[in-house]
Amino acid sequence: MAEIKKNIMTYAGLKKLEDELQDLKVNRRQEVAQKIKEAREQGDLSENAEYDAAKDEQRDIEARIEELEKLLKNVEVVVEDEIDTEKISVGCCVKLFDVEYDEEIEFSIVGSTEANSIQHKISNESPVGSALMGKKVGDTVVVETQVGQIEYKVLEITRVS
Repeated sequence: MAEIKKNIMTYAGLKKLEDELQDLKVNRRQEVAQKIKEAREQGDLSENAEYDAAKDEQRDIEARIEELEKLLKNVEVVVEDEIDTEKISVGCCVKLFDVEYDEEIEFSIVGSTEANSIQHKISNESPVGSALMGKKVGDTVVVETQVGQIEYKVLEITRVS
């Protein structure tokens, strides 16, 4: 039997998903049900664009609810107070020195479901994230990426705030 993959995430990431699920179940389901009801009252459903759009929206909401429930069923929350800041792990904020560009950058290491490059949240499963896992301050890390090798020096490890 295949091992079920745990979805590693921070408490903030868990809360965000739980809030989204609650909103979908309580608010969005009711809103779309009302849209469907109003569209039905307009008569002929075969040529009713509002009805079709509402049914599509309902299908999307139900699919997202199912996806979130599946994610949350196999979640493993990283307890921020127990994060060891001696080495990089999920829940850490890492300050790195990019050797090629001669600049400092910061990343938060999160589970794959929370990753967001715009917010500098990288997955522990990404090339950079997996290369950083377990490293300590002072370590140099060479990461193989699609654009070639990137070299980082670990400057600081803190807990995600």
